[in-house]
Amino acid sequence: MSELTRDEVFIIEKLKDNGGKMSYKELQALCEEKFEDVRLILKKLKEQKYVEYEGVIPGFSAEIELLRDKEI
Repeated sequence: MSELTRDEVFIIEKLKDNGGKMSYKELQALCEEKFEDVRLILKKLKEQKYVEYEGVIPGFSAEIELLRDKEI
């Protein structure tokens, strides 16, 4: 398994802090000052089965669900 980037870990931690679910809009607001490309990071996390949401790339109204925590 590949090691997670700090941006990926940040997203996973924010989801954990919010009970494992957040809207994309809320998550984007938390991430926007720290880094860009939240959608692409979420797509990668979905491919690695860390998160789930409807579609290939999350839409503005998507609900992001944490499937598993990072493995360190």
